[in-house]
Amino acid sequence: MTALQEWETPILDNAPSLCFASRHFARALAIIALALAAGGCVFAPAESFTLQADVPADFRVKVDAYYEPATGETCEAPPRQRGEVAPNRKFFTSEYQSIARTAEFQVPLTTRPGGCPLVLSSLRLNLDAKWGARWSDIGGDFASLSFYDELADDRPDFPATGVQAFQGQCQWLFRTVGPERAIIKILHCRAVDANGQMMKRMAGGVLQRDQLPGRTVRMVFGMAAEERPFGRDAWIRFPQGWKRCLGESLEDQDAFCRGNTTDFKSFKMSDGRECTVYPNCTE
Repeated sequence: MTALQEWETPILDNAPSLCFASRHFARALAIIALALAAGGCVFAPAESFTLQADVPADFRVKVDAYYEPATGETCEAPPRQRGEVAPNRKFFTSEYQSIARTAEFQVPLTTRPGGCPLVLSSLRLNLDAKWGARWSDIGGDFASLSFYDELADDRPDFPATGVQAFQGQCQWLFRTVGPERAIIKILHCRAVDANGQMMKRMAGGVLQRDQLPGRTVRMVFGMAAEERPFGRDAWIRFPQGWKRCLGESLEDQDAFCRGNTTDFKSFKMSDGRECTVYPNCTE
């Protein structure tokens, strides 16, 4: 036999099984055609995109994805059972690391709990960061993404590179709490503009679902070099650092400055030091 004949022989030998497979394929096509003719919705197999979060050192990333019925569907996701995750949510976690790095997750665009077709509706990117050695020395904030069937006409298409990036920046805000005026820190993360300046809105944006399969969405977070006080009119800045206003007395926990730039009080750092200026502790 020639090489061509040897290749053809097993095809002829398997003709019955191929015919059987063809009949099943034809039947599947007929079912799809009937569903479309009846006005039904044929739900595509699950697809996903890559979510990357570039974060500074000592950050943890936790993703909370929310799903809702696909357009045209009237079903609802089954109710959450005790001790289980809600069927319309998925969670992904990356633990703390001591260096800046990229956390990466594969996020499904669809899910089908109880046979109800759901699509990704929104995603909350929770950011936790350590600011001290104690277990409680942690601050948190979040960013978000929203997903739609279509976006407004003036929205640009997904980049040809296959990667869509959203920029953000985090900053530590410090304050005192309690009768000992202990220093704690609050994590503050926001979007940044084209000049790298922090904006008032949360980091994130909107995306069109059908543009995402197989592509990458990056959330890029930097850390501001300078810490700032939480709230207003409680600290005054000097060349040595920030001083805590006295307020009405040492017991005044609000302790607004109200124009008094000469009377201050000490505070306690997380390591137990009694200090008069932040962050250098002593003048």
